[in-house]
Amino acid sequence: FCLMAVPGKAAAFRLPPLPTVGEIIKLFRLKAQKQLSQNFLLDLRLTDKIVRQAGELKNAHVCEVGPGPGGITRSILSAGVEQLLLIEKDARFIPGLQMLSEAAPGKVRIVHGDILTYKMEKAFPKHLKKNWEDEPPDVHIIGNLPFSVSTPLIIKWLENVSKKDGPFIYGRTQMILTFQKEVAERLTANPGGKQRSRLSIMSQHLCTVENCFVIPGQAFVPKPEVDVAVVRFTPLVQPKIQQPFELVEKVVRSVFQFRRKYCFRGIEILFPESGRLKRTEQLMMTANVDPTLHPFQLSMSQFRNLCNTYRKMCDEDPGLFVYNYREELRQKKMMKNLQKSTSQRNQPEEEDQL
Repeated sequence: FCLMAVPGKAAAFRLPPLPTVGEIIKLFRLKAQKQLSQNFLLDLRLTDKIVRQAGELKNAHVCEVGPGPGGITRSILSAGVEQLLLIEKDARFIPGLQMLSEAAPGKVRIVHGDILTYKMEKAFPKHLKKNWEDEPPDVHIIGNLPFSVSTPLIIKWLENVSKKDGPFIYGRTQMILTFQKEVAERLTANPGGKQRSRLSIMSQHLCTVENCFVIPGQAFVPKPEVDVAVVRFTPLVQPKIQQPFELVEKVVRSVFQFRRKYCFRGIEILFPESGRLKRTEQLMMTANVDPTLHPFQLSMSQFRNLCNTYRKMCDEDPGLFVYNYREELRQKKMMKNLQKSTSQRNQPEEEDQL
């Protein structure tokens, strides 16, 4: 690599001449795999634009998720980062990434692994840690995520935000991630919007979520059937619902289980069949939520009231939180089938007696 001095400015990092991303793809015979929902972004103006959403990255520590052929990787390195951690599951991309690593000695660390299982608690130096109330640390996560992994990954990271572990052990680590445009609209949807969903509540109660810009599908190779949005997440100092992640997730998931029906229908499945109606009425009244509102009409404060009230009910009845509606349905179905088969077995004996 070379350091080029700019008059009146500190020397900036510049990558040496390298094959283009397109040439890397040809050189290593890389092909996007449809089953892994891979799409390559070759336009470095767009990768630069994505990286700019993270703000000032000079001397920062960055984790890039799924770098693939390395388009965004080049833009991150050109931003003058101190350290770049690349986590790539697909072994086919490792040789091309190693080429980039050699072009930026001492700056790049490559991990061949799955981001869903990779432990990020020790990914960065300890001295970068900041208190949760402070400004976000000089640690960033950036990634053009495969569609198949984007939703489970953001739910996992939101849980990490709630518990202040994983990549958020360093403080309020910021994330710049790509999603299908429709998923991005869900993440940022306001109450009453048709895209309001479980993702809206789970992300917005823990983070400031911003839809930065949309990249048209034709910018990717191969072209996906949908456009792609770049979304920025900044963890909040105080979550809007101050309850354990699992409890919030259970209430929100239940409410949106019957999206087109009134919200009380989803609330009902929080309770066992015996006493279900009475407890549902108690929860709705105490939380001061109109049972005839649809799930997507509920505000964040109404979800907070529902979660706080449900927590009190769980504290009074410790067995309530572990109750599982689907499990009860399964047990009922098994009992019904058992009674049916027993009845069929007993039928011939009764006929014999007659």
